[in-house]
Parts: sequence; C-alpha cells; structure tokens
Amino acid sequence: MKFLTALYVRVRESRGQTMAEYALIMVAVAVACIAAYTALGGGVNTVINGVTDKLSL
Repeated sequence: MKFLTALYVRVRESRGQTMAEYALIMVAVAVACIAAYTALGGGVNTVINGVTDKLSL
C-alpha cells in the first residue's frame, strides 16, 4: 500500500510540472507572436489592406 501511495504522489507531482512546462511554452509562443507582430505589423497591415482593396473591386 505504501508503494501505491508513493506512486500516486509521484504521478501527481509530475503532472503539475508538466502543466507548468506547458504554461512556460505558451508564454514563450505568445511573446514570440507579439514580437513578430510588432516587427512586421506595418508590412502585414499593408498587405491586408491591399488584399481588401482588391477584393472589394
């Protein structure tokens, strides 16, 4: 019984670490997206406006 309790505790701790790692990855992706949008924002906006103008004709 002691073995099962120790195994259960280990699995629960591991799951908590995994969620923290996923959260850190999501934060890194969000920061990368924000940086890319900031760097390319004007160019992307120009392209989108060009496409919108062509579609509206």
